[in-house]
Amino acid sequence: MEQQSRRGLLKNAAKAAVIATGGAVAAKSASGQVTGKLEKKSYPAQPATPATGKAPLFSGAVSYGNLLFLAGVGAHFQGTIEQHTQHVLEELEKKLVSAGSSMEKVLKVNVYLNDLKDYDAMNKVYATGKWGSIPPVRTTISPAAGIPGNSLVEIDMIAYI
Repeated sequence: MEQQSRRGLLKNAAKAAVIATGGAVAAKSASGQVTGKLEKKSYPAQPATPATGKAPLFSGAVSYGNLLFLAGVGAHFQGTIEQHTQHVLEELEKKLVSAGSSMEKVLKVNVYLNDLKDYDAMNKVYATGKWGSIPPVRTTISPAAGIPGNSLVEIDMIAYI
């Protein structure tokens, strides 16, 4: 079997990405021209902050093509890991829906636990998520310095629209 060159592998990966995302990723035509238009959007639109006149540090949700990237959401109130996890998943679901997506369209989830001892309890709530028949890919870590804002959990996501 002939070994493919790196360039050949990258071209095949790009074609697979176009197929997997329904063509939303800009692709090159046979002539090498970029086809399709990709636009970066934030949900909701992020205007300048009135007090400073500057744009916010980050967007809560940004789409590019048909991919949707949601910033991490934490739970900044007193409560258990179960309450925090439930709250975070509900808030993320609201963001998904407002951008035209859903929990079933989530492709990748990152979970950040303030204490890795909460892993099993977080998983019990996470398992009740509305992921559909194919759950998303997930990474779970516990950062050494903890979660900003004293949340017991923070979750971010990548979905499609």
